[in-house]
Amino acid sequence: MPMPPASTPSLAPADTTALAQALVAIHADRFGPASTLPDTAPPGPLTYQAAWRACRALGFIERDADCLAQAWQRQAERTGQPETLAWPEQPEDFGLGRSHDPSRAFADCPRDLGLYVVAPSADWIARLADLGVPTLQLRFKSNDPQAIRQEVRAALQAVRGRDCRLFINDHWQIALEEGAWGVHLGQEDLEGLDLSPLRQAGLRLGVSTHGYAEMVVADQVQPSYIAMGAVFPTTLKAMATAPQGVARLRAYAQLLNRMPRPYPLVAIGGIDRERLPAVLGSGVGSVAVVRAVLGAPDPKAEIEAFQTALKHRAPRPA
Repeated sequence: MPMPPASTPSLAPADTTALAQALVAIHADRFGPASTLPDTAPPGPLTYQAAWRACRALGFIERDADCLAQAWQRQAERTGQPETLAWPEQPEDFGLGRSHDPSRAFADCPRDLGLYVVAPSADWIARLADLGVPTLQLRFKSNDPQAIRQEVRAALQAVRGRDCRLFINDHWQIALEEGAWGVHLGQEDLEGLDLSPLRQAGLRLGVSTHGYAEMVVADQVQPSYIAMGAVFPTTLKAMATAPQGVARLRAYAQLLNRMPRPYPLVAIGGIDRERLPAVLGSGVGSVAVVRAVLGAPDPKAEIEAFQTALKHRAPRPA
């Protein structure tokens, strides 16, 4: 999203403080606890500056604070209420869907992908497919191209003829060459990558996001699904951002579910059976797990418990 025009006069901090304090006060119960309000904000209109300061006080990283503040400014202009306290929740205010082109969209996925297990090897993929997991991801770590290709081939063979969706993490070129059904990429993988070969081959694309700004980036490539996390702390991989928590997850899902063609949404990061009800109540269609299943004493029983919870979930929140 473009920043507010550089020619926009910067208002003195005192001009935005009252509005920023009001925003923090009304939203701290949802997204807090709040820290000290920053003294200044980047140049921009009053609503932008106040929202930026409030979002930083509520713990949002600078990139997300900027994204939210721009959405708040658009909301204010759209409604004619420059001092609106309402959290921005309309896709148009974030520019979501603005550049969509049906010819550049990735192939569709079911909106509810069900239990989604991320596994480190083809052997695990085969075992999980046998246990009826509907959506799987091979996250095989190696610097050896031949080893990667062998593992991808074995994983694809393990799910062939089964009612199972398999995504290959990161190794998109090998996945493409081996005829994979789908790939999953992180934000860093999207930078400078020509996605047209994947799109033209009909592969499904999942994209990781860790906040509002990355959701906007993901939307620009029109993926098959969007993953959101890490919801809770996880030790499985180093995370550049703090855990998002259920409140933010709910806000992200509410925003994306309001798009004319909502994406399938996958929550990931530290999710176990105890936390599952809160995650499902956020409005996502799927949960991705690693340790909760792979590290369970009885993976089969754990899978069955997750499947039952997903089957009997409450209706999505409006």
